[in-house]
Amino acid sequence: MIRYLVGVSLGYFMVLLDMTVLAVAEPDLAASLETSVAGLQWATTAYTVVFGASLLSAGAVSDRYGAHRVFRAGVSAFGALSLLSALAPTLPALVGLRAVLGAAAAACLPSSMAIIARLYPDPPRRARALATWAAVSGAAVAAGPIAGGALVDLAGWRAIFLVNVPITLLVLSLVRGAAITCPAGERRIDWRAQLTAVAVLALLTNTVVAAGSRAWAHAAASGAVTLAAAGLFAAFERHSPAPVLHRGLLAGRGVRAGLAAGAAVTFTLNGILFVLPLLLRDQHLGATATGLAFLPMTLPFVLNPPLTGRLVARFGPRPPILAGLALLVAGSLALAAGWLPAGLLLAGLGVSFVLPALAAAVVAAAPEGTAGAAGGLLNSVRQVGATLGVAAMGALVTTGPALPLLLAAAVCAVAAAGFLQPAGARLR
Repeated sequence: MIRYLVGVSLGYFMVLLDMTVLAVAEPDLAASLETSVAGLQWATTAYTVVFGASLLSAGAVSDRYGAHRVFRAGVSAFGALSLLSALAPTLPALVGLRAVLGAAAAACLPSSMAIIARLYPDPPRRARALATWAAVSGAAVAAGPIAGGALVDLAGWRAIFLVNVPITLLVLSLVRGAAITCPAGERRIDWRAQLTAVAVLALLTNTVVAAGSRAWAHAAASGAVTLAAAGLFAAFERHSPAPVLHRGLLAGRGVRAGLAAGAAVTFTLNGILFVLPLLLRDQHLGATATGLAFLPMTLPFVLNPPLTGRLVARFGPRPPILAGLALLVAGSLALAAGWLPAGLLLAGLGVSFVLPALAAAVVAAAPEGTAGAAGGLLNSVRQVGATLGVAAMGALVTTGPALPLLLAAAVCAVAAAGFLQPAGARLR
């Protein structure tokens, strides 16, 4: 059973690695493909836009076709697309491949959570297994900037995508066997609504990126189309026999506060990962040195989740979530004040407390047979937060470090306030 847990954890490791490894490659990528900050935003968010929106249905796909089949297919596609990304000749080609990579990543994530839920039906053991899953996958956040920096210094930005190929082969070898088989269900999937959800998130990102570039007419037009697409999505959802958003999950006590916290954490984390390399570039640091600068933030992702798992098993998810959000607020404020090591450490501790606790809370709240949908909804909201963090904080980066980081602190403070309300307080 441990082999399967390591295998699915490494699958999530690969998905997260592809998000963090790109951060320190931004200066080399910009020089190689002659792109601006807006181009870098799209190279980053093309992945998270499709990833986040596709997760809304990826959980249902996992429940419908069997989590083990969906996981293996997603991992295989991810490895092949990573190889193609390394060969991308232009920025538009890279952006397009990154978008398809996001769909492959979406197939991996909720299916891995559903596999863990099936392997560990006992809630305390499942909480510990999810903590291990978070620790192994969290190593991607620690390894990403350092490994990415070393690869960029050695062979350029294209090398960062090649690392996924051997990981893919290892994951597929670990998850072989009948013990990881999950039953297929009968859930229907509304592809029309799913594609509309992808369009809404892409248009919203385009609006924020355009506003950050001071292209006000473009931003206004994109914003209007975003609202129209959102209205169309709502209409599809009202009349769909298989809505993308699982209404039963949204009705759970405290779940909305949990989803808001997930979005706030990734808004801050991914915004920091995008903004700081651009600011450190002005200090003429190499890619490896930039990756090492992130160590105070990334090491807690590896070391702290087992402790969080024990805290969740004993006290429930709410105390670690509140503590983590408070640390994220403090860390963002410290970074805005220029205290880089302290701010990164506080932010890393905050993320490592919140995310494992959120995973345990949402999976535990899922109705029978919808563990994949629960994982998909939580992680979809997290990727929406990641997309908006890169878009919004990247739009403010030309003003200096303070304003984007103060925005991150405010977002986390609002999410923490949601847990102080009665609905959030009932999430135990």
